[in-house]
Amino acid sequence: MPFPTLIGLLREGRTPPDRRVALTPKKCVELQETYPGLRLRVQPSPHRAFSDQEYRDLGLEVSDDMAACDLLLGVKEVPVAELLPGKTYCFFSHTIKKQPANRELLRTVLRDNITLLDYELLTNAAGERVVAFGHWAGIVGAYNGLLTYGRKHGLYQLKPAWQCVDMEDMQEEFFKVKRLPPIKIAVTGSGRVAQGAVEVLGRMGIRRVSVYDYLYLNFNEPVYTQLRSSDYNRRRDGRVWDTANFHQEPAAYESTFSNFLPVTDLLIACAYWHPAAPRLFEEADTRQPDFRINTIADVTCDVNGSIPLTRRSSTIEAPAFDYNPATGGLEAPYSRPGNITLMAVDNLPCELPRNASRDFGRQLLDQFFPPLLGGDVAGVLARATIAEGGHLRPRFSYLADYVA
Repeated sequence: MPFPTLIGLLREGRTPPDRRVALTPKKCVELQETYPGLRLRVQPSPHRAFSDQEYRDLGLEVSDDMAACDLLLGVKEVPVAELLPGKTYCFFSHTIKKQPANRELLRTVLRDNITLLDYELLTNAAGERVVAFGHWAGIVGAYNGLLTYGRKHGLYQLKPAWQCVDMEDMQEEFFKVKRLPPIKIAVTGSGRVAQGAVEVLGRMGIRRVSVYDYLYLNFNEPVYTQLRSSDYNRRRDGRVWDTANFHQEPAAYESTFSNFLPVTDLLIACAYWHPAAPRLFEEADTRQPDFRINTIADVTCDVNGSIPLTRRSSTIEAPAFDYNPATGGLEAPYSRPGNITLMAVDNLPCELPRNASRDFGRQLLDQFFPPLLGGDVAGVLARATIAEGGHLRPRFSYLADYVA
């Protein structure tokens, strides 16, 4: 890819509008200072968490005209009608799993000779993602889980994260959680999302305990434990646990999460889930007398995934709904005490867009721009390029039938 001299920062065009941005005003200035000769042009937006004036105040150009830009950066999918032929784009395209909603997007990319890079595919040599919003999904997801639990039981009223200016404003609400009874909270996962959730629980002053103590001891204060895959899965054939094998052959394993059902009040699900992997529990389990979970924050939000009660995602404005174990139906949130209340918002980082954007921009400055502007020796950008010159890259040839 030739050295870009003018980078365009796109406004988000999806409905409902996403308030995040790939680069904050200060990150734009840092980028221009790090690479002399590079300029940024910012498309005006009425929705962005950072106003047009905040960019202008730091001497950045704000203009609707993206035609002269060499590279265009967004966050979520660019509306098909707004794609400019022959340009290079980078955004979360949500096409690599053949998502039906974005078939036309990829068709247009190929037809109009657009080069498409996807943030989700930016990885290091070990195959680990280097750019993501997952940490903020975990932070907001855990907060929403405690918010939902408090509302369900009439304990306190937390201000929704999306109504907070930023993380610092949200933290002013944490003291209200002191009214929690001695409940037990399980957090699944060990990646970025789970670490974000654990960070919030720690800042709220909720005590962390070992998995053993969580299962077998009683406490006179609220506690949480963090569960790794090996804590709630086992091999079907009885052989010893093997993490690498679990990721390669998830169908060879079965869930042991039933151990946690009688002792858990609030479940915060942050673990990546593969469709071939076992679910945490089944709907029939919710009708057992020892099923104790009454509130679930499904942060990963896999519809019909690891949490079978997540039949749909919810929205930032209406984050919760109830599952009625007796009927198996979904109902309005907090409608009856015997229901299980779920929070399943699928775009959680949007609730703290200023913090999420700052963090994301830092990752781009550290991981994306060095190979872009200094040579892609390690193939970081090459691995992230889905289409170029009107053709799918060989690694993504499996998408040919999806766009045909």
